Amino acid sequence: MKQQTALNILKSGKNVFMTGSAGTGKTYLLNEYTQYLKERRIYPTVVAPTGIAASHLGGQTIHSFFALGIRESIDEGYVEFLLDKKYLKTRFSKLDILIIDEVSMISPELFSSMDLILRGFKGTDVPFGGVQVVISGDFFQLPPVSKEPKEKRFAWQSPVWKALDLQTCYLEEKFRQDDSQLIQILDDIRSGTMTAHSEKLLDSRLEKALPSHFNPTKLYTHNVDVDRINLSELEKLEGEEKLFVYESKGSQKNIEKVFKSSLVMEELTLKKSAVVIFIKNNAEAGYVNGTTGTVESFSPIDNMPIVRTTEGRKIKLEPEEWSLENDSGKVVATVSQVPLRLAWAITVHKSQGMTLDAAEMDLSKTFETGQGYVALSRIKNIEGLRLMGLNPMALRVDPLILHIDGRIKAASQKAAERIESLSPEALEQEFEQHITRLGGIVSKEKIDEEKKNIKEGKPSHSAYVTPAHMKTRHLLPKCGSIIKLAQKRGVSKGTIINHLQRIKEEEPETDLIKYKPDEALFERVDTVVLKLVTKKLKENFSEDGRLKLKAVFDALDGEVGYDDIRLCMLFLNTKES
Repeated sequence: MKQQTALNILKSGKNVFMTGSAGTGKTYLLNEYTQYLKERRIYPTVVAPTGIAASHLGGQTIHSFFALGIRESIDEGYVEFLLDKKYLKTRFSKLDILIIDEVSMISPELFSSMDLILRGFKGTDVPFGGVQVVISGDFFQLPPVSKEPKEKRFAWQSPVWKALDLQTCYLEEKFRQDDSQLIQILDDIRSGTMTAHSEKLLDSRLEKALPSHFNPTKLYTHNVDVDRINLSELEKLEGEEKLFVYESKGSQKNIEKVFKSSLVMEELTLKKSAVVIFIKNNAEAGYVNGTTGTVESFSPIDNMPIVRTTEGRKIKLEPEEWSLENDSGKVVATVSQVPLRLAWAITVHKSQGMTLDAAEMDLSKTFETGQGYVALSRIKNIEGLRLMGLNPMALRVDPLILHIDGRIKAASQKAAERIESLSPEALEQEFEQHITRLGGIVSKEKIDEEKKNIKEGKPSHSAYVTPAHMKTRHLLPKCGSIIKLAQKRGVSKGTIINHLQRIKEEEPETDLIKYKPDEALFERVDTVVLKLVTKKLKENFSEDGRLKLKAVFDALDGEVGYDDIRLCMLFLNTKES
């Protein structure tokens, strides 16, 4: 299927499974669809099974978004538990489009858990609560991590997969590889039968010396090999070390989430001649996630590294930003750092989604189906490959995936025929109906205005009115006291405390400790609250069991104001009214 056909199916509002071999532009197409929606003031949610996978599309992990902790499978009881969480009600009430990336790494249990949670919060038995579900990934790539063999391993084996009535888009045009020989090897792996020609080609790359202009990234299957090589190679270089330390805004918890969901380093040590890989997309500056190069020098003005890419481009680096957004699309944490990592070696797992100019790979310890395919499909051309080892597992794909691949292609053909049979007018009508259902804009003038706003970095977000307490939430990283928050917002201290109470209810993980009253006042209120709770006098509690503020006020002889009492109780586990 062509990309434009797949984009038309996405825009029609159908549930979609988008697949295709590595390098066919799945991530590019998802970004195109996301941009199309935002221009119409619709904001999709993007999730993926790992932080690194999620970072490719600016999303978050499935476990985090669905409040699963470390669980894979859940029951109705756990959904009932989640339904009591106000912040989750807010989160899921705004969810209309869910994009799930790297589906090959999602277990059937995890896939079913997402469905169960959305049915619960949307109050319907329709699959995934009736939201549009866009699933992307390639089952020939890395499978779900499992400590023990399982009969059902893949997301498509979950009962709800069939119930979603997915339109399949099997992308076929390759944009990463520009070499027919490498494409043939990858196609052979996908077919489950290596031809003698492909085997001979791979043999010819064993310990093959690469042209001098290549700085190959070493791909290994195990972390221990990667760390050892990078540190060892850096130590070999002469010259002064340059240390680059990240800068950040936001709470510590949110900053940690940024690091977990990306490849950015807390500390990056470089030397002249260090082999590096770019970990951010910046087409204007001349690099993408996966571009490799060598540190040529450091700027005498600001000490920033100057890198010569493998393709010969000279780039003077500037810090890039990695951000974490909340449910309303507002940035709650930002990490600023040089967008590089040492790249003598990286793991195959971390390389998924990257495009490498050249790679030296040791696949002699391959332990999982799909690892060899992912590694080999990172490069653009066979001339950029140096093989250091290969075991039989490296060229294997799961037999079950081989068995269903033909059916997936047939389903894609059927979906293409349906969408291509529609006239341009009928297509446009489907597109507009989908946007209208979601509450977006369809007027050309308004869309053009929104495009302009997005280009200038000031999207209207008029489809979502930011609640007053969330406006306060966005100021937390900048304001260290209640008074400063009140001054910034132009509201009273009592209003700010109301906002903090609501923030704590909706986002229990938010760190508010800097607003805790001084210890003497806190201890005084804490002691009184404990006595009142212990006595359990009926008149001190409301009908829903909350401790009345007046009871605390009276017990303190009126010497502590209501606002201060409420602020203290924000840091206690006792309910109040």
